Amino acid sequence: MPVFRSPLHLILLASAGALAAALTAQYGFGLRPCILCLYQRVPYVMAAILALAGLAGPRAWRGHPLLLALCGLVFLADTGIASFHVGVEQHWWTGLAACTGEGQAVAGSVEDLKAMLAGPPPARCDQIPWSLFGISMAGYNVFATLALAAFSAWTWVNARTAR
Repeated sequence: MPVFRSPLHLILLASAGALAAALTAQYGFGLRPCILCLYQRVPYVMAAILALAGLAGPRAWRGHPLLLALCGLVFLADTGIASFHVGVEQHWWTGLAACTGEGQAVAGSVEDLKAMLAGPPPARCDQIPWSLFGISMAGYNVFATLALAAFSAWTWVNARTAR
């Protein structure tokens, strides 16, 4: 009996693995994420939720083309975020104001001031804290999400033709 009965199993496993790797880098190795790093985690959470909904829902949802298409779009959006992040790291373009710490020095309320004093400032998006073979974590995320988007699209096409 195969372990992966549905493409959603693999999407769930890949999403959980990517999130586990990011959290291990953050908490296990002390690599503080920048705001773009945090944004790149959101699509993995969304894809995991979609996959769980498909796997835990009615049997008809398991290979439903709509879930696979939505996962593909979510991964494609993450490819865009990661590509933007790589461009910021390589200084091809400037990042968001939150990437450089600009615009964060003024507290608009007591709650903002407490939040600013509660922890260290977020990491800068234009500095690469870790790389392997000259490719940063954002760069590897471009490849991973592009592959997951292609896998989702391929399984979506197959699911549509099988119905």
